[in-house]
Amino acid sequence: MVCSGFYLGLVVMAAVTSVKGTAEVMSHVTAHFGKALDECREESGLSTEVLEEFKHFWSEDFEVVHRELGCALICMSNKLSLLHDDTRVHQVNMHDYVKSFPNGEVLSEMMVKLIKNCERQYDDIKDDCDRTVKVAACFKADAKKEGIAPEITMIEAVIEIY
Repeated sequence: MVCSGFYLGLVVMAAVTSVKGTAEVMSHVTAHFGKALDECREESGLSTEVLEEFKHFWSEDFEVVHRELGCALICMSNKLSLLHDDTRVHQVNMHDYVKSFPNGEVLSEMMVKLIKNCERQYDDIKDDCDRTVKVAACFKADAKKEGIAPEITMIEAVIEIY
């Protein structure tokens, strides 16, 4: 009985460590990805207010609703070759991008799976920017449900690296 409790404890600890590990990786991905935002602000028509708010993408208060944010996300993704010409995720490039971060392999597959699932839900929206902002909002919600969304403090801790 004691032995099985010990093993159960190890499994729970491993699961918690895994979730924390993926959230930590997501903080690196977010910090690096966000660096392209300044370059894309003008091109996408993103207001300075929304630009400032975007730094808090993962906070509960930030609503992913502005069409311009979708345009900015497309621009940022294109700078990193993360999208196909139809503005859908380029799975191979996204896997490679996420894997380029410390322990990125623990997050890569789940992240692409969540994005693809969200893309399917909004595939009927013709406007690329409108669709992308819906996909981003869906991804944020699903990432939170899966426990891979980083805390703002995690992002702030690694942002200077990039």
